[in-house]
Order: sequence, then C-alpha cells, then structure tokens
Amino acid sequence: MVHLILGESTRTLDQRYRLSIPPELAETLAPDGGDCILAKERPGCLSLWNVALWKARLDAGVQLIESKIEAGRLEGRVEDVQRLGRLLSTRHREVQLAGRGRLVLPEGFREFLGVEPGSETMVVGAAVCVEIWHPERWSNYVGEEMPAFRQLLDHLSS
Repeated sequence: MVHLILGESTRTLDQRYRLSIPPELAETLAPDGGDCILAKERPGCLSLWNVALWKARLDAGVQLIESKIEAGRLEGRVEDVQRLGRLLSTRHREVQLAGRGRLVLPEGFREFLGVEPGSETMVVGAAVCVEIWHPERWSNYVGEEMPAFRQLLDHLSS
C-alpha cells in the first residue's frame, strides 16, 4: 500500500552540518534506519529518497539511455549525453540516517542548499520523498505554487 509522505517541520543545521529528520518522515525513507539517497533538486532544495525506490527509477532510466546509445539513436546528441553524465555524477549520493534520524549534509550538497550551520531549514514531505529547503526558497516556492493547489488536486484526483 502506498502512503504519501506528508508534513512540514523547521529544523536547525548544527555546527557539524547535521540535521535531524522528524521520526515520522525518517521512518518512511529507511524503516530500519540506515541508508538513503540524497539528491540535488533545485538550488536551495535537496531531497531524501528510499534507496530501493531511487535505484529502481534511476536504473530504468540509465538502462534505456544506454540501449539508445548502443542502438545509435543518440548519435549527434553527444553534448546532451555528456551533460546528463555530469549531472548524474554530482546529483546524488548515498547517505546514512544515523540515530534519531540524523543526517550529515555532505560537502557540495551544503553549498547547493545554501544554509550555514546554526541556520534553520524546512523539512517537507513531498509525497514520494522528503525535501530539505532553504527557508526563503521554500517560502517563495509555496507562494508561487499555492494558488494552483486546488486545480492540481482536482487534476491528479480525477
């Protein structure tokens, strides 16, 4: 049975770049604790994924691209393939959720999020993953998207 991951919490990034994910959100990602996938989404936003879910989706996409390359269907698109490779190389990383749902933000991801130690972050359930937002970016995103909420709900539920 699928359960949407929902919720919003304010959390403080400590001096060691550790962040505590709320237990109800951490449990959905790594039911027995352990590893998750941390991914760069957009400047000011990172996402945390269940490893099996992430790998299944990524592997399927990568296999399709590899088969297109092998069949010669991406000839003339080398720049696009290289760009994808660069982004795949830096976009995600396996991380561990330690005791009490603690996550250490790795270098490169810290800068992408744009939050300094001692600063607040927003931890948000995004239905299929958990997102970590720079508070100002989160506020801007919600302000832009909330007016379309009813239309989106109606579209997805019809």
